[in-house]
Amino acid sequence: MTKKIDKDMVEAFSNSLYNYPQSKVIKDAIMKNGIQASIQNNDSVVSMNHVFSEEIKTGKVTNQKQSGRCWMFAALNTFTHKLNDLFNLKDFELSQNYTNFWDKFEKSNYFLENILDTVEEPLDGRLVSWLLETPQQDGGQWDMFVSLIDKYGVVPKQVMPETFHSSNSAQLNQLLDATLRKDAVELRKLHGEGKPEAELQQVKEGMLSNIYTMLVYALGEPPRTFDFEFRDEEHAFHREESITPHAFFEKYVGINLHDYVSVINAPTEDKPYGKTYTVDRLGNVVDGTPIKYLNVDMETLKQLAVKQIKDNESVWFGCDVAQDSNRKEGIMDTALFDYEQAFGFSPGMSKAERLDFKDGLLTHAMVLTGVNLVDNKPNRWKVENSWGEKVGDKGYFVMSDEWMNEYTYQVVVHKKYLSEELKQAWEQEPVVLKPWDPMGSLAVMK
Repeated sequence: MTKKIDKDMVEAFSNSLYNYPQSKVIKDAIMKNGIQASIQNNDSVVSMNHVFSEEIKTGKVTNQKQSGRCWMFAALNTFTHKLNDLFNLKDFELSQNYTNFWDKFEKSNYFLENILDTVEEPLDGRLVSWLLETPQQDGGQWDMFVSLIDKYGVVPKQVMPETFHSSNSAQLNQLLDATLRKDAVELRKLHGEGKPEAELQQVKEGMLSNIYTMLVYALGEPPRTFDFEFRDEEHAFHREESITPHAFFEKYVGINLHDYVSVINAPTEDKPYGKTYTVDRLGNVVDGTPIKYLNVDMETLKQLAVKQIKDNESVWFGCDVAQDSNRKEGIMDTALFDYEQAFGFSPGMSKAERLDFKDGLLTHAMVLTGVNLVDNKPNRWKVENSWGEKVGDKGYFVMSDEWMNEYTYQVVVHKKYLSEELKQAWEQEPVVLKPWDPMGSLAVMK
């Protein structure tokens, strides 16, 4: 039997509230300053020291500004760490706008192909509704980045710099999504009229031409070749003429991206450890690198990250950055806010419960560039963000190991760090998850 809220119930709640003498002080503080500012635990702030026993030399942080391109910023940052070291450069950047252009173009095609593939599905069914919810967006995943590099290479930032809409993506995303939804209307209508697949593909090609024009106007046109000129830290001048984006990647980055694997921690009953997973209809490049995860326990995930950091290589990772974090001070710690003392209860759930009940998702990608080990166990981690230098310690965040356990879902590491057992597990055919599974979320935090 249901029971509505009545006057006596509200009266009882009010009387109970003021049984605590500190209630008025807490109420006044929160009303004036906000919840988190009022209940921040200073002990946590003091303990999150920006000093680490294992630390990679990196440099100035990047700034994705008002866009959700954290995943590609983080991935490109791992490239520049190596590039700066090998070629004696300082604060060199690769073009995030170049990667962004091709990502949006490929996502548009990926969406239209999904629309063609689901023309027999009901419009109000869950699958088509899910597709139409976000035709394309800024967010992404590691394997989506690999697909872009495989197909298009990379270029220096000076060759294709930021534009208004690469750094402020809301208007462009709205226009692209509206255009793609209109295109979906037309493709489904033409299918309903009995048009053959070849004709639908021809119509789709015209739609992509319009998308390309829109992207060129907003982001600029990607170069096919370019001249690369720079001075190193010794002030020596270097010039590379008419190099292609692929050749630039091979010569100056030189990483085999297919030697790296996505390792996740999803402790839910439907995802046993030691198994691989993929997500249906998640991607950007048609026939590109498929999304693939290896699910392991959290201790194993952290050990893999530590090994790579100790070898002086940074680690791309995905997490739920908004949980228990102070953006301005650059602190991520489960003890940062004392909800229990303020409210008499905590909103906390287990990691598995947060995934199952839609309270936890991978929302942001950053880079692990250091770790503090005590008796060979981590107690805090150094994090390179992509929100500019005005937050944290000149853009660097510090993350407690407890926060890592609770809110980090993914790291990308070289296969050589996997045990033989994990290498064998990686070779398994992945279990296919539904498109709306929480592990299909994209890193898109601004």
